[in-house]
Amino acid sequence: MGGQVGGVDWRFRAIVSACAMSGYGNYLNLIALSLFSYDVTGTAFGVGAVMALRLFSGFLAGLAAGALSARVARRTMMISADVAQAAAMIVLALCVSRVPLWLLACAVVVLGAGNTFFTVALRSAVPVMVGQDARSHANGLLVTARSFATVLGFASAAPVIGLGGYTAAFAVNAASFAVSATALLVLRPRTDEAGAGDSEEDAEPDGRSSAGPLLPRSCRIRVRDAMAGVSTLLLGMILLRGTDALASASHNVALPVVAHTTAPSGPAVFMAQFWVAWAIGTLLAHQVLKRRRDAAPWGERAFAVGTCLMSLSFVIAFAGLPTPALIVAAASAGFADGWTEIIYTSRLQAAPDRQRSRLFGWSATAEQSGFALGTVAAAAALEVLPALAVVTAFHSAAVFAALFLLFVIATRGGTAAPSSSTSEEGGSTSEEDGEDTHGTRTGARPLPRA
Repeated sequence: MGGQVGGVDWRFRAIVSACAMSGYGNYLNLIALSLFSYDVTGTAFGVGAVMALRLFSGFLAGLAAGALSARVARRTMMISADVAQAAAMIVLALCVSRVPLWLLACAVVVLGAGNTFFTVALRSAVPVMVGQDARSHANGLLVTARSFATVLGFASAAPVIGLGGYTAAFAVNAASFAVSATALLVLRPRTDEAGAGDSEEDAEPDGRSSAGPLLPRSCRIRVRDAMAGVSTLLLGMILLRGTDALASASHNVALPVVAHTTAPSGPAVFMAQFWVAWAIGTLLAHQVLKRRRDAAPWGERAFAVGTCLMSLSFVIAFAGLPTPALIVAAASAGFADGWTEIIYTSRLQAAPDRQRSRLFGWSATAEQSGFALGTVAAAAALEVLPALAVVTAFHSAAVFAALFLLFVIATRGGTAAPSSSTSEEGGSTSEEDGEDTHGTRTGARPLPRA
């Protein structure tokens, strides 16, 4: 079944470049849409409500993504998400002078759900596109591309909006989605394993495939069936990822406050220095990890340790350091961020094909809900507490969660993640078991982590 298909070749690099274009448009749009939402609603509460709606739609999409990918080819899922988001942005661009609130709400729902569907499909498809042995390197390329897209998107938002208004910003975002969809249409990457739905571990206890129609049954049975075959440590990693998203919301909310306090004459320069240093750190993480054949054998432990380092680095970055030390702290946070992203994604990708989509759907749900809750709670806390205290409190939760995961790993003797997915019932998906066919299945990456 799913094995090595040629590694990270020019075709995959082209897809990464297209995804980077789409990411650039997304991060530019985060600023443009926030400002535009204020113009439409006229209140800060309205802006928060629009952001909450976008995150909530992503949360719901995460719950549905695993089931949807069992019925629709991942490539189709990604193209559909890009086309839907491009259409939403075109509508906003054309109606920018007279957008009713209901239309803005519809657009942010499409953006939130579309981003989640695309991310889940892409992450779960990476082992099929490049092979299990090359997935860590492929994830590193995606993380690096995302980092630069984040910095460029945030940095160019002001000049794009200043020169062309919201119409230009929304048009650029729509074009970025079109580039991504076109690349997927033209390059036609193989994103699904043939016969992936026939593995025993995807079957229900009564013999029906989990990809089949959902039957009337209690919520408890559905949850039990969905979690069948998923290890406790994998669930622990997903929960830690959600806790980390909650912690990350604190510094995303606090950074503009600190920038205006520390550098009132140039807050944008302060934030640019921070994000550029962060991006360089993520790039270094990829350079370190790609020198290993595969990062998965020490995935859980390395992921937990990296989360601790990332949280500690962000806390230090908000301690009022001089600029050189701040840059070092931000780069350290970026390194740990890239490290954890690559290892976490690679570890989940080691799961069997159908289980992989479900895991990434849960992960998206955990991250969206954690970030949404963290954004609201951090914003409220910053009204009465200094930024350092807020960031410290939130990231302490991530550190304690990571330490608990390390404790669980130690008491269980640790587990080595497989370098390729192998079902317990005996269905290996490594390349030694045979070549993949090139069919697709038929039938029934928010804000930056830093």
